[in-house]
Amino acid sequence: MTILDTIIQHKYIEVAKRKLHTPIEQLQQSLLYQQPRLSLIKALQQPQATGIIAEFKRKSPSKGFINQNADAATVTTGYAAAGASALSVLTDELFFGGTTADLLAARVNQIPILRKDFIVDAYQIEEAKAMGADVILLIAACLTPIEVKNLAQYAKQIGLEVLLELHDETELQHVCEDTVLVGINNRNLKTFEVDIAAAINMSQLIGADKIKIAESGISEKATLQRFKAAGYKGFLIGENFMKTNDPAAALQSFINN
Repeated sequence: MTILDTIIQHKYIEVAKRKLHTPIEQLQQSLLYQQPRLSLIKALQQPQATGIIAEFKRKSPSKGFINQNADAATVTTGYAAAGASALSVLTDELFFGGTTADLLAARVNQIPILRKDFIVDAYQIEEAKAMGADVILLIAACLTPIEVKNLAQYAKQIGLEVLLELHDETELQHVCEDTVLVGINNRNLKTFEVDIAAAINMSQLIGADKIKIAESGISEKATLQRFKAAGYKGFLIGENFMKTNDPAAALQSFINN
C-alpha cells in the first residue's frame, strides 16, 4: 500500500466521523460560509502578479515536521505582505499537521486561499466554504474522472473554484469544463519523489483554456522562470519557505532575487 493509499483510506473514515459530528446544515450557517469568495483565476491573471501560491505546511509524510511550531496567522499574513498571489493551507492533521484552525487564522488575509486536503466527498467542499476557503483541491490520483466532474460541479454550484492536480499523462482524462485551474505536481504522491521535468513535459498537453499551476519542488527562481516559459501562471511553493525560521522573509527574498 502506497502513502497515498494509506492517506485516502484514513480520509474516508475521518470524513464519516465528521459528518456525524457536524451536519452540513450547521456548516452552512457559519458566518464565513456567507462571505463573498476571492478568485484565484483572476488573481493569477493580473499582469504584475508573482503567481506564487505560498503554502502553510507544518509537516509531510515523507519528511516529518518541517516547521512544527509555526503560527498560521503570522506566516500567512507575512506571505501576503511579501507579494504572494494566493495562499495554500494544509488542513489534514494526521499526515500534514494541519487543522481547520490554520485556515480560519489565514482568512484575515484578502487574497485567495486554497484548502489543501485530500477531498473525497462533497461534505469536505461544504467544510471548505464554511472555513473561508476560496478554492478546493481535487487530486486525480485518488479520484475517478466522474468523481472529479461531480465534485467540481458541486464546488462551482456553491461558489468555490477548483484546482485539479495531475501527475502524469494518464490523468489528463480527469480534466473537465469545471476544472479551469490545472496543477501538475512534480512530487509523485505514491513515492513522494520529486521530478521537475514532469510539469515541463505536461504543459503542452493541457488546453490553452486552462490556467496551469506548477506544484512542489520549486526552490530556485530559475526553475520558476522555466515554468513561466512553459506557460505556467501559478507556482505553489511551501516547503522551500516553511523550512526556514521566517517563511515570509524567505518568500520576499525569493521574489527579490
